[in-house]
Amino acid sequence: VQLQAYGGGLVQPGGSLRLSCAASGSFFAIDAMGWYRQAPGKQRELVARITRNGYTNYADSVKGRFTISRDNAKNTVYLQMNSLKPEDTAAYSCTVDGRYNTGRPFGSWGQGTLVTVSS
Repeated sequence: VQLQAYGGGLVQPGGSLRLSCAASGSFFAIDAMGWYRQAPGKQRELVARITRNGYTNYADSVKGRFTISRDNAKNTVYLQMNSLKPEDTAAYSCTVDGRYNTGRPFGSWGQGTLVTVSS
């Protein structure tokens, strides 16, 4: 299963960006989808996660500013990031958990897309 993330870039503090990540390949279903980030010198952290039926959870640091959503028909997850702060600067990676046609579960990670918040 391949993941391709889009949407990173340079934005000023207070600005917005929208990340997207599409899953492709041969599989039966995508269950949970999520975004992680890793800033230089820091550990990777979960930003947001969404289940197939739409249940979401967020890191406390992004609650009220970020919104995760998904399009099950397109196997795509989105992360709308508003009111961005310099501390949001990081490489953002998407991840999915799903099942192959055999029923065997899998987990995949995509390459990170860099988000830089700076004036």
